[in-house]
Amino acid sequence: MWLGWIEFDVLLGDVHSLKGKRSLVRPLVAELRRRFPVSAAEAGHLDLHRRALVGVAAVAGDAAHLVDVLDEVERFVAARPELELLSARRGMRTTEDD
Repeated sequence: MWLGWIEFDVLLGDVHSLKGKRSLVRPLVAELRRRFPVSAAEAGHLDLHRRALVGVAAVAGDAAHLVDVLDEVERFVAARPELELLSARRGMRTTEDD
């Protein structure tokens, strides 16, 4: 079994409050969960109104499928017009790792 994750550091557009931030981040997280076989959550920069850290995790039977899913998720987030993708960090492990 393979476990993979990707973490997005994003800059939000014309946002001036935490309420405005929520109105962009919540739909993004919900759409990631709906569109892809992943778990997703806002995972950082909780007190900043123009930045968000969104984490996505997935489990797959083989590494190639996991890479495909993470690549699709990254393309989806990068294409969102309401945010700027500052960085994406990813990692993978297998249950055979010690």
